[in-house]
Amino acid sequence: MPQLARRMSRAKPSVIMQVAEKAKRLKAEGRDIISFSIGVPNFLPGPHVYEAARQAVERDSGQYGSNRGPDALLDALLHHIEQIGLTGYTRTNCATGIGAKHVIYNLAEALLDEGDTIAFPAPYWTSYVDIAEIVNAKIQLLPCPASQNYKLTPQQLDEALASKPKVFLFNNPSNPTGMVYTKDEVIALADVLVKHPDTWIIADDIYNRMLFDGLEYYNFVLARPELRDRVIFLDSLSKTYGMPGWRLGFMVGPEVVAKALVTLNSNHITNVPEVVNAAGIAALTGPQDVPDQKRVEFQAKRDQVMDVMNAIPGLVCPRPQGAFYVFPDISCAFGKTHGPTGKKIENDVDFCDALLEAKGVACVPGSAFGEPRALRISYTCPTPQLAPGLARFQEFFAELS
Repeated sequence: MPQLARRMSRAKPSVIMQVAEKAKRLKAEGRDIISFSIGVPNFLPGPHVYEAARQAVERDSGQYGSNRGPDALLDALLHHIEQIGLTGYTRTNCATGIGAKHVIYNLAEALLDEGDTIAFPAPYWTSYVDIAEIVNAKIQLLPCPASQNYKLTPQQLDEALASKPKVFLFNNPSNPTGMVYTKDEVIALADVLVKHPDTWIIADDIYNRMLFDGLEYYNFVLARPELRDRVIFLDSLSKTYGMPGWRLGFMVGPEVVAKALVTLNSNHITNVPEVVNAAGIAALTGPQDVPDQKRVEFQAKRDQVMDVMNAIPGLVCPRPQGAFYVFPDISCAFGKTHGPTGKKIENDVDFCDALLEAKGVACVPGSAFGEPRALRISYTCPTPQLAPGLARFQEFFAELS
């Protein structure tokens, strides 16, 4: 069996999907299940997106598309990033993919040779580890616990980059924590990055429009323009525009990197489907009322969730200011027993399993994200389900002894 096949045969199914499948099974059995598990925005794009897709189907030529992406889409992407201050890029700095996850995988193939090291903070998005393992890279984790608000410090970064990892992967706003680095924090990290010229920098910032409390997104290139030749910015339509199933992600960065991704595209996907490109252009250039409205709605939901987190004795939960996640440290529950069911809570998996069985609330164990003292709550469920789900969560804690 080839080496990759052997590695993948040993791989465990995604914890997130395991939780989702169990919740689905219990619901099929008639249980009242409220899911805080899957990280999807749970809203649909505006009608102009669907109209653009319909028109694309009607005028379909049946031909291959561009490996990089059509010019109209690339121009829309460039305009999109100019709104957050990333200027001076051209079409040759861009590449598209079947979602941001595909773009990250392509970047791993392009930048990492077998045995190279990729460094990233923990908690992390689960696919980072999987992708690194698939390309046989070494992983350097930079632990960022709740005690430091799940954020990387300049000292941590400086120490990590001293070993010259090939790639530093950074996620802001964060999935799973929802934490957002302030302008000053980004500048402090950028000052460190400038000192270590041997490392590529991937900024996985797909939640950059999903910011709360008046915060504005800031990027390493804005902080230190001399990093432009090493920073690769990622974005997608999935979270901002309610289009996770459409699968359109993109990168903007050094031309040599974009060219490598175009070559990879030409040899495995050829191109993003033209109907998806048309929908993407409409989303990026059309009315922004839907994402703007959802940002306001998610901020209100964040406040609702945090009110409950702050009311639970012993629970520690840094206040997120972006994305649509809350990541409480639940280690205060470890070693306790859930009275009504008699289940002992030894770790985050036990907690989430007992919570689902006892209260019908699905959350993802933090160990899926490299932080086994926590769990992730995704609060994009239908609004009428949020308060009951949070009440059940609070009741579960009250029943521990």
